[in-house]
Amino acid sequence: MTEQVTIAPRFRGPPDSANGGYACGVLARFIDAADAEVSLRAPPPLGRPLAVTRDGGRVEMHDGETLVAEGGSLGELELEPPAPVDPEQADAASRGSSLHEHHPFPTCFVCGPEREPGDGLRLIPGRVQGREIVAGTWTPDPSLKVDGGRVPPEVEWATLDCPSGNAAMMLLPDLGVSVLARLATRIVARVEPGVRHVGVGWVLGRNGRKVHSGSALFTADGELVGIGRALWIELRR
Repeated sequence: MTEQVTIAPRFRGPPDSANGGYACGVLARFIDAADAEVSLRAPPPLGRPLAVTRDGGRVEMHDGETLVAEGGSLGELELEPPAPVDPEQADAASRGSSLHEHHPFPTCFVCGPEREPGDGLRLIPGRVQGREIVAGTWTPDPSLKVDGGRVPPEVEWATLDCPSGNAAMMLLPDLGVSVLARLATRIVARVEPGVRHVGVGWVLGRNGRKVHSGSALFTADGELVGIGRALWIELRR
């Protein structure tokens, strides 16, 4: 069975392709599992229909003959979240973030400082003083809600994308611009518009141009909402 999805330009990462976490989350809607993993094989295009096919427990997203992404059930995401970051600390880290001055994709839906409040998420992580972690706050805009008044799960996937990548590029000073290759998540709870959250990211390990990193989304009170493990690939210079 083949279905179609279209990713609107609002949800871009780089100017001409979708935010990687958002695109992974769109495909994850077709995966019947609490813990899912999606790998990106090509930049997800914006504004045109993409075909989604299922083969057993695997799902694929195609742009014509091009495989854009593929994924399936993870079984269980084995990753422990760090201690939550206080929202005030996260706000301070965000205000001091280097992304305000130097951002490879400043109009990114999640962490782009050039996106207007209410349009982009403006989850702009920065280094947390005294910890090897990055953090920023996010209050979902009402324009993101779907039936039932909750934010779509693909938006939660997006919030678990950029903090992990920004952690890699901020905490590893010799790492250049990197792009998402794979994202595995566990969505613990759906979020509601108008409720403040804290997104964090940290580095798990590095092998040359490949960086493994973690991310988590918490309520302002420190309750875990979602957690992710990502693979980022440094672009060749």
